[in-house]
Amino acid sequence: MSYDTQVPPAAPQVMRNGLGTAALILGIIGTLSGLIPLFFWLAGILGLIALILGLVARGRVKRREANNKGVALTGAILGLAALVLSVVGAVITFTAVSDAVDELDKAVKDAAPKDPSASPKGKAPADSASKAPAGDAGKKNKGAGLADGDTSVYDDDVKVTVSDPKPYTPGEYAVGHTKGNTAYQVTVVIENGGKEKFDTALVSLSATAGTDGVASEQIFDDKVGAGFEGTIMPGKKATITVAFDAPKAAKNLTVEVNPGFTYDASQWELKIG
Repeated sequence: MSYDTQVPPAAPQVMRNGLGTAALILGIIGTLSGLIPLFFWLAGILGLIALILGLVARGRVKRREANNKGVALTGAILGLAALVLSVVGAVITFTAVSDAVDELDKAVKDAAPKDPSASPKGKAPADSASKAPAGDAGKKNKGAGLADGDTSVYDDDVKVTVSDPKPYTPGEYAVGHTKGNTAYQVTVVIENGGKEKFDTALVSLSATAGTDGVASEQIFDDKVGAGFEGTIMPGKKATITVAFDAPKAAKNLTVEVNPGFTYDASQWELKIG
């Protein structure tokens, strides 16, 4: 008696192509991230993972465990490209940050006023009195505040001038004016005599009145109150009119102008009343 023996067919081998596909996807994302310098860190991480997965996938292809040789190779190449782009992006980013810090340091130094002897920190403004008495022409106004029309000149050649105060009649819906007080308007001029543009966003103005130095509210209505806006280019100037509220008996108005947080404020002692 004989028996026929049949050998069952071998099960088809399942290809393990997942690593190659993952390497390709991560390599593409990493390369695209590397094109943006700020994303250098993401490009470096994804590029390294894609390169490793691509090389492992290539090993599977050689062992005939996978059949996506082209996909694995492309993923590894893109991973390497992402790594290169991440290095380039890191260099660009760190260079830009370093340049920005250097520019900020330079701006702070340039903004220091010209007359270091007037302040322990060397930041007091050099005040050139444009209305100095005869015989004192060319002398710098030190100690007391500036007079009307005087100009405060800073180390970066930013110049601030405040005019003689004039009586002002606030509008019907004015804010900052108290009944019984007297309002005065002054003209403030900022001239940029330097080589860099000057941003007026941080310019601040304030005032006090009388011998007691009572705070004078700034008046806002349809005619006055708007501050400096925008940028003053080299060789240009900007002018605004501001009004302050002072007690009726006050004889003097002290106006303070600060061009920015890297500057020292300058004060003008103005006669009123």
